Amino acid sequence: MANTVQSKKRARQVVRRTEINKARRSRIRTYLRKVEEAIASGDSDAAKAALQAAQPELMRGVTKGVYHKNTASRKMSRLAARVKAVGAN
Repeated sequence: MANTVQSKKRARQVVRRTEINKARRSRIRTYLRKVEEAIASGDSDAAKAALQAAQPELMRGVTKGVYHKNTASRKMSRLAARVKAVGAN
């Protein structure tokens, strides 16, 4: 349990920050799910559009500290490869 004034303040701040990060992570997952659904439907144009929309959201998560840079890059790379495969078929 927090005892000092500073530790009590940090505890309050982390609760607020956790809510914000949870909302950001949820928003990013929504964009990624839209890409997954477009890939599953086999619609190449929709998949490309969804990927274009998801990329800035994912990178924004990196700048806000929700995701690590390499994690976001890996996710984008794998999604891009799958979208490209949909277009090839």
